[in-house]
Amino acid sequence: MPDISASLWEASLEEIKKGYREESESFLCLLCGEKFDKGIVYPYENLLYEAERYTRLHIERSHSSVFDYLLGLDKKWTGVTEHQSQLLRLFYQGMADKEVQAELGIGSASTIRHHRFALKEKERQAKAFLAVMELLREKDRYAPAFIPPHIHASMVDDRYAITEEEQQKIVDKFLPNGIEGGLVKFPPKEKQRLAVIREISKLLKAGIVYSEKELNSIIESIYEDYALIRRYLIEYGLLDRKADGSAYWLKR
Repeated sequence: MPDISASLWEASLEEIKKGYREESESFLCLLCGEKFDKGIVYPYENLLYEAERYTRLHIERSHSSVFDYLLGLDKKWTGVTEHQSQLLRLFYQGMADKEVQAELGIGSASTIRHHRFALKEKERQAKAFLAVMELLREKDRYAPAFIPPHIHASMVDDRYAITEEEQQKIVDKFLPNGIEGGLVKFPPKEKQRLAVIREISKLLKAGIVYSEKELNSIIESIYEDYALIRRYLIEYGLLDRKADGSAYWLKR
């Protein structure tokens, strides 16, 4: 299963704006992890598309737009409040200040202009901060390689301050014979649990909907208390389900 969070946040600004990244043999959708192989012709509605054009079509069909996808992310990822998100969506639709004011029923046209100004200030600050971090990356030889939290992490806290090396050590400790060898015991600490649950989630395939019986069977193959593992997969925001528990799938 591709790490969508890592792919998205490690992409360049231009790649994020497009919503996909070119790789050696394919194009990767940064929004869901789906790949489209170069050299393959993809059919859609009686037309044929080469891989890159089909990737763009996929984003339009599956995600509406990169703009909508990014604004749909939790505030912890974008720093955008719900009110700012409403404004940005209306601005993106090409509405004038008076139209936005009428749509939202707040203040006046000058109030909307003030919000535009505040958003431009936020943009300038973001550019300066991004430049600072880019310059720091060039100089900071001791920066640890943190694993980016997954997109649907329910709460990003100290549990997520984990490097690739730490993750591997935890996995080796609790899954010494690999995922196929099973979990020797359930970790006692939250950071360890997160690392192990993240590894276990790799058993599941993106885009597949599992019945509860199918999911339990997969989990039970590595740990007898499948209900515990299932609960943590949901709690950590890696797995979603229907309210009645009849279907489960990886969050994308």
